[in-house]
Amino acid sequence: MLSSFADSRLFGQRYGSGTPWVLALHGWRRDHRDFEAVFSPGGLDAVVLDLPGFGSAPPPPTAWGSAEYAEAVAPVLEEMQARVVVLGHSFGGRVAVHLAAARPEQIAGLVLSGAPLHHPLGSRVKPPLAFRLARQMASHGFVTQQRMESLRQRYGSDDYKAATGVMRDVLVRSLGEDYSSVLAAVSCPVELVWGDNDTAAPLAVAKRLEAELPEAHLVVCPGAGHLTPLTVPDELRSAIGRLRP
Repeated sequence: MLSSFADSRLFGQRYGSGTPWVLALHGWRRDHRDFEAVFSPGGLDAVVLDLPGFGSAPPPPTAWGSAEYAEAVAPVLEEMQARVVVLGHSFGGRVAVHLAAARPEQIAGLVLSGAPLHHPLGSRVKPPLAFRLARQMASHGFVTQQRMESLRQRYGSDDYKAATGVMRDVLVRSLGEDYSSVLAAVSCPVELVWGDNDTAAPLAVAKRLEAELPEAHLVVCPGAGHLTPLTVPDELRSAIGRLRP
């Protein structure tokens, strides 16, 4: 059964019987249910949220970036222990680093998994020329929005095709974000739990994070892909335990 948080502005699942000290944030097009295998075995008092626009949560009023998502999540910390471990998977990792940078006194540690906080070399691919030309013509009124939507469905990523309304704008904004200054402000210990077959956020991203974060520890999960909460929940539980305040 879902619980409400932050004066009923957010909803999610509560685990354990004590005051929560773990906050879990899911990935894009996912929801709180991804973490069931991580927290169901018991022993961890946790809050697992549905981020705005996913699961039980309505979308944000405007095209938020990950910093605005972190601001929306921050009030939940007031309902938890004084020092909290934040687990961020994929898009949730983008939000988690902003939370750690903005609230260092409340964040005891981060567990990041499959978080696309850097663009691997060669990963930024321009849209096809036909799409770019059509987009330019559409800006001058020479191509209809119906035609542009058809082209988006043809050339866009699966996430882009599935997103509608403000959530499509959120996706585009988040994909263009740079996390260099945010990561430089992270002062807590960081556990990196990564699948070596992650194609959404390749292992090279994790290795770069390990090199630049002063208190980072990388655990590589052989054979695991991007959805680590579903495939290697025990590794995530262990990483959380290593950061327990």
